[in-house]
Formats: sequence, C-alpha cells, structure tokens
Amino acid sequence: MFIIDLFVKTGLETLYFTGVIILAGLLLGVLETQTNRNFQKSLGRNAIMVTGVIGTPIHELSHAITALIFGHKIIDIKLFQRPDRDGVMGYVNHAYNTKNIYHQVGNFFIGIAPIFGGLLVIMVLMGLLLPQVLESFLTVVSQGMAVETLSLASFNGIFTAYLDLLKLVFAGENFQNISFYLFLFLAICISAHISLSPADIKGALKGLIFIFLILLILNAIGLSQSILAVDVLKYNVLMSSLLMITVIFSLITFAISLIVRIFTR
Repeated sequence: MFIIDLFVKTGLETLYFTGVIILAGLLLGVLETQTNRNFQKSLGRNAIMVTGVIGTPIHELSHAITALIFGHKIIDIKLFQRPDRDGVMGYVNHAYNTKNIYHQVGNFFIGIAPIFGGLLVIMVLMGLLLPQVLESFLTVVSQGMAVETLSLASFNGIFTAYLDLLKLVFAGENFQNISFYLFLFLAICISAHISLSPADIKGALKGLIFIFLILLILNAIGLSQSILAVDVLKYNVLMSSLLMITVIFSLITFAISLIVRIFTR
C-alpha cells in the first residue's frame, strides 16, 4: 500500500503543478488547428504565412531562449520558413546531457515555452499600445491571487473580471485608435502560432517524467512538506489567470478565421 500511495500522491502533486499548463496547451492546440484550417480553406494554403511571419519566430525564440537557460546547446534553428509537407514553419534543434537532471527537467519547460513566450510578448504589446488594458489584466490577476478557497462565487468573480477585460479591449473608442488595430493584428499573429507542436509535446513529456521522478524521490525520503509549502491553490489560480489571456486571444483568432471562412464561401 505504501508504494501505491506514494505513486498516487506523487501523481497528484505532478498534476497540481503542471495540469493547468498541460490543459491550456491542449486547448490552444485545438484552437490553432481549427484556426489554420479555416484560414487555409478560405484564403488558401499560404494564408497562414501572414500570421506565421510574426508568430513563428516568437514561438521558436521561446524554445531557444529556454533551452539556453537550461543549459542545452542550440544545434540548428530556423525562425521562419514556408510550411513543409508536415506544416512545419520553424524549428529549434538542441542537444543536452541525458545524464544531467537539470537538462532533463528543462525539456518540459522548453516544450511549453511558446505559451509563456507568446503571453509575455502580448503583455508587452498591451503595455505599449493599450496600457489601460494591461492595467486591467494585471488587476484581474491580482483578484485571482486573492482567492482563498474554490467556490462558485470566486469562479464567477474571475469570469466577470475577464468579461470586463474583453469589454475594455473592444471598447468603442478603441476602434478609432490605430494602436488598437496594430495590437489586435499582432496578438492574432502570435495567438495563431502559440500552441505546442507534436514535437514540443514529445519533448515536454520527457521533462515531465523527470519532474515526476524528482517528486517521487522527495516523497519517498519524507521531504514532501517542502513541496506542500507552496500554496497550490494560489499557484493554480495565478497560472490560470495568466494563461487565460492566451486562450482569449486564441478564441478571438479562431472566431475571426471562422467569420472569414463563412464570408468567402
């Protein structure tokens, strides 16, 4: 029973710390696939190059920078190219020491890096082009951090805050501001290429296995209290709040692609 309890406990802890990120990655993947399919069917195969020329370099640079942070060596990098037979528009090939735990754990963060790289760039663009929207977004994140227990009221509060954020983004006066259109275009380009490719997911899974093994060892030797010292609720609310902005703009991009497809039939 001890072994079973140990594995269950470790599995739950791994899920607590990575589940929200994995779920967001899967959702973004579905949205990106459908978005690109709509653009290709309505505007042609080369349509995704319009968004890809901006979104793909950000995606690949996120991989590359995170790989360097975790001590990996960049072997080859392509920030942008015409889609090949598999639809690949860019790539980063990196090498690492398979016996180095830090390098192995890094695979998880390298794999998911485009989600957070895209998020960071969108936030920077908000600050430069729509500073009032960034201020509102940070307020939403702060409200999420204040949540003490999961309840319907807390979920409603966060949901309402994001609705208010959307209203602020698409406020009437913004449509008279050239900065709004520039921000929206750039955010769409980034969101259209923010999800994880099969190669990204494969690499992230390698790192996830090592994260699980590290937690397993810590639990086995009785150091689980150091893991539980992290406020798991606040951590997951924070991650959810941050990742929600990427999901929102991916949904907006999907909606636009769907509208374009309908009107070009």
